[in-house]
Amino acid sequence: MAGRKKTDKGGGSGVDLLDKEESKDKVKPPSKYKIVYHNDDFTPMNLVVISLVHLLNHDAKTAYQLMIAVHEKGKEIVKNGLSREIAETKTERVVQFFRENGYPLLATYEKE
Repeated sequence: MAGRKKTDKGGGSGVDLLDKEESKDKVKPPSKYKIVYHNDDFTPMNLVVISLVHLLNHDAKTAYQLMIAVHEKGKEIVKNGLSREIAETKTERVVQFFRENGYPLLATYEKE
């Protein structure tokens, strides 16, 4: 019976059972997301570095380099390879941190 496809004899959809089984085996990996900081003219640079170190777990040197990139380019990816839920939570915490300190820095998350 090799090479022959089994079919649904119940008169239903006529979908090949082998096709159903093959599609079950194909599991798509979850999408990854990135966090982006957007520059503004009001948020102090040292506060951006503090947020990168304490909220996104960067070392001080990397945080400083990312802060300069945000400042010069207007926006920069500051964290990537995250699940959607983690990217969303970290972004919300970053925005909340800046709002509590009275600054308008915008952080967003996007699909990679």
